[in-house]
Amino acid sequence: MSAPRATVRLQFHEGFPITDAIELVEYFHKLGISDIYASPLTRARAGSTHGYDTIDYHVISPELGGEEALRKLVARLREFGMGLILDIVPNHMGVSPDNAWWWSVLREGPNSAYAEYFDIEWNSPDPSLKGKLLAPYLGDPYGKVLSEGQLKIERDQKTHEPVVTYYDARFPIAPEHHEEVLRLMDETPQAFDAARTDGRQRLHELLERQHYRLAWWRTAAEEINWRRFFEISDLAGMRAERDAVRDDIHSLFFRLYEEGLVDGLRVDHVDGLADPKAYCRYLRAELEKRADRRPADAPKRVPYVVVEKILAAGEPLATAWETDGTTGYDFMSEVGQWLHDPQGEATLTTMWQSISGSTKTFTELSRTARRQLIQQNFAGEFDALVRLLHRIAHFDLMTRDWSPSAIRRVLTELLVYFPVYRTYADVQGRTEDDEVPFTKAREGAHASLRPADYDLLDTMAGWLGGQAPQDFPEDQRSVRLQAIRRFQQLTSPLAAKSVEDTGFYRYGRLLSRNEVGADPAIFSMESDEFHERVRGRAESFPLALLATATHDHKRGEDGRARLAVLSERATEWEALVTRWCERHARFKHEAGEEPAPSPLPADEYMLYQSLIGAWPLDLSVNDEDGIRELAGRLSDWQTKSLREAKQQSSWVTPDDSYENACNGFLFQMLDPQANADTLLELIEFINRIGPAGAVNSLSQTLLRMTIPGVPDLYQGTEMWDFSLVDPDNRRPVDFALRKQALDTPFDVAALVDHWRDGRIKFEVVRRTLNFRKQHEALFLEGDYLPLTVEGAESQHVFAFARTQGDSVAVVIVPHRVATMVLGTNEDAKPRIAADKWGDTVVCLPEGVNVQQFSSVLTDATCPVAGGRIRVADALADLPIALLG
Repeated sequence: MSAPRATVRLQFHEGFPITDAIELVEYFHKLGISDIYASPLTRARAGSTHGYDTIDYHVISPELGGEEALRKLVARLREFGMGLILDIVPNHMGVSPDNAWWWSVLREGPNSAYAEYFDIEWNSPDPSLKGKLLAPYLGDPYGKVLSEGQLKIERDQKTHEPVVTYYDARFPIAPEHHEEVLRLMDETPQAFDAARTDGRQRLHELLERQHYRLAWWRTAAEEINWRRFFEISDLAGMRAERDAVRDDIHSLFFRLYEEGLVDGLRVDHVDGLADPKAYCRYLRAELEKRADRRPADAPKRVPYVVVEKILAAGEPLATAWETDGTTGYDFMSEVGQWLHDPQGEATLTTMWQSISGSTKTFTELSRTARRQLIQQNFAGEFDALVRLLHRIAHFDLMTRDWSPSAIRRVLTELLVYFPVYRTYADVQGRTEDDEVPFTKAREGAHASLRPADYDLLDTMAGWLGGQAPQDFPEDQRSVRLQAIRRFQQLTSPLAAKSVEDTGFYRYGRLLSRNEVGADPAIFSMESDEFHERVRGRAESFPLALLATATHDHKRGEDGRARLAVLSERATEWEALVTRWCERHARFKHEAGEEPAPSPLPADEYMLYQSLIGAWPLDLSVNDEDGIRELAGRLSDWQTKSLREAKQQSSWVTPDDSYENACNGFLFQMLDPQANADTLLELIEFINRIGPAGAVNSLSQTLLRMTIPGVPDLYQGTEMWDFSLVDPDNRRPVDFALRKQALDTPFDVAALVDHWRDGRIKFEVVRRTLNFRKQHEALFLEGDYLPLTVEGAESQHVFAFARTQGDSVAVVIVPHRVATMVLGTNEDAKPRIAADKWGDTVVCLPEGVNVQQFSSVLTDATCPVAGGRIRVADALADLPIALLG
């Protein structure tokens, strides 16, 4: 096996440790998986449910079972010839007293051996932060916390050193003060008692001499002097561009690779790193250097490296990075666009504008969000960049009169209009590829600035990489490189927060397009373009991961596929929503507060969509416990949605009144006793569109596993997944049910008849992945050939062939067929009657002389006549076909 054939993503945590995965290896092997793709396994903060808050890069988390458990898992994988891909987090660490590196920095400041490991501005212009870092971890302003005696000095139970305690939090005291503090504590137990005036003064003076400044958590946004992961003050940015830091972070990963315990790496948030290109090339070189030392039973293949990277429409991933591709968000967006019918876009757009009372496009909304985030959430990072640009201005007599205010104004517009996550300028300046998005940003900024700022805009474009820093003296070169780095590490989180974590929760035209990696402004994609995207990826990154669900998705893949049907039934959906809004006004009156009943129309409409996407297929109106459970999940989603939107509520200042009113509305609306009419309509509507949603799901599932790339299966999604955003999408998986499905006798008619149980999807996954196993070279190296479709319903069929020598496989899936499915099924099943296809045929390419295919998914035969396959024959038993 020269590369991963198919991966399964598993989320490890204390409730699902490594040992649990050992019991699943044989199941995954039988399913057709070649590699487990593990969430971060290094030691994280106690109780972490995701592992992205690493506190020790040198050990496998004891909570997960430690390295001993990892060795047992890999030994089991090797029994079946399987591999392990590990998610790593080089960009940031979790802030915790248990993080020895962070504790050392707090304890020793700039003198710590790890002072340069974290991205800290030790020479802050703020006198109170000179040689210190801001520690924004107090629940109230510092003065209040101090005066109320919430800060104490105690002896650490393990080290016996004096420490500052704040409830359960601990902060170190600099070593040079230990003797003095311990002496005072021994002589006068109340020496640092904040209840006493002298004790409070003494405690304050001691804290002022530490290498950190304790502060109210709300100061972080404006005063932070170190880089965080996005705006999370519990995650500190790492300087992985420094050789010593980079080597220290990766020593365990490289050892595990060399010892054959890990076979590939997935890099989290690669855009957070200072120089992704240099980093990825470093990773590739170090792994290849160790490849020949790996044990004989380890997979014999080139080291596998993929990166988590959000690509804007038309943005390529640089081949110069020497990675195998992305983790699959690009494919997830493309197949999602392809599912949506452009005919419904206008109706849904008008409907959203009428409900929300806003005609702003998603792009306009996200730009508004960017302005808000720059001013509030990233003010500290923004100010630091302004200071650097002001320093650059002072190097030249021609530019030194540009004021910080002018720089702020122009920089804001440049950031607001930046069209991609980031560029990758270095000492040589921007590349030609980077000039494209930067030019678009300049054009947008130019249109919004006054003419007096145009010269500064052009000049700033030079400072930020238009001019090569290497062409300037050392002092200027250093500052220019710092400015470029800070700019590029700011555009990335700003893009993510304004789009995924704000815009997605403000704009509700159709929530199936509000997904990680997607642009809701782009509604649909035609088949020809989808073919081109597939071929482009095959040419540049044939081993890129292909995903339709992840640990970060906003909605489960099958929920999105069901919502996509609304683009084909927009008028019917509009009538249903209108009826619900009128009927549920009484719940607003009861739940809301005058003069603004809650929820507001936009929030109400997004709730209805989430309900459509999340409703379980087997949930009936009589199942009050099941409805109550769903309401609880939707309540959690709704609270997160309202806070992420940062309009009526937020994480910083939650509006309990509005949130409670929205939750009251939700629970009354889903009360079978109070609102049976709506629930009956809801279930009837889902019964109508559900089969078409299932066809969409099966189509995208088959495409993910058969186009060029490495299909990734998110845990549990081999059966239906109607999950909501995390933590809902990380709920325990019923693997016992899935194991049982392996041993259930195959009956294609039963799969269709009982499609709601998820076994129809399970069989598509199992049979397709095992077919890939039997024909590995065909899918790894074979050509991708779009096939011509002719006949009355040709626009509703998507087909391609995978060919290599004499080997050929043909994939045929229906496209936007809600009307055909609804017209076929009185009994509501994902089936399209043969007569609906009429004379529609798929034309085989020249040179493929096959008289008859076998259906991989049904075991039936499919005739070929004159180089043509009748769609009615290919899709006679299942709504999709894989022929080989």
